[in-house]
Parts: sequence; structure tokens; C-alpha cells
Amino acid sequence: MGPIWSSYFGNCHSLLFMMDAANPTQLSASCVQLLGLLSAEQLAEASVLILFNKIDLPCYMTVDEMKSLIRLPDIIACAKQNITTAEISAQKGTGLSEVLRWLQDTHRTDRRLPGGEP
Repeated sequence: MGPIWSSYFGNCHSLLFMMDAANPTQLSASCVQLLGLLSAEQLAEASVLILFNKIDLPCYMTVDEMKSLIRLPDIIACAKQNITTAEISAQKGTGLSEVLRWLQDTHRTDRRLPGGEP
């Protein structure tokens, strides 16, 4: 589906990108997709939340190891976008309140009128 994502960018103000923390073999493919999204001109001003999902499942790599392998600190330092990360379990609901809070905080300014007035 990645090749057609650009047709949905439109007026995108935020991007949630989910990585499967229980499937480290897909890590490189996910990283390539993420880099493609971050380099898209239409998403240059979007806020980005990278979700590491399935943290409740056993895997042989920690999320910190995965972040290191994809060189996430370097990606964050070089990206035009504001990038945040969260560890979640969509099945158990772990971390989802943080995602909701991020969405609310990110879109709080979108609800303001020009000039910053609510």
C-alpha cells in the first residue's frame, strides 16, 4: 500500500506511523517507508508520531534496540517534522491514552483562528 499513500496526503497535519515491535525482520522495510514519508514535501510540516506496537508480545529485540538499528535519533535530528515516539499495545490498550493526548495536543492549535485566537 505504501506506493499509493501519497494520494492521501492532502491537507495532512499529523501522521501516525506504526511499526510492529514484535516483528524485527520487517524493521528495515518499515524504516524505508518512514523515510519516504518524511521526505514527502506535502508532509514537511506534519507532526509525526511513530508507534511501536505489540510491546506486549515476546520478541528478541527491545524497542530501544530497534530505535538504535533504524538510527531513529539521526532521523529525528535530520527530519523537518516534529517527531515523537510511543510504545503501545493496541490489543491491551497500553499507551493508547498517550496517543490520544498527543493527538489532542497536536491539533489544539489547528482549532484556532488566524492570529491564535480560539
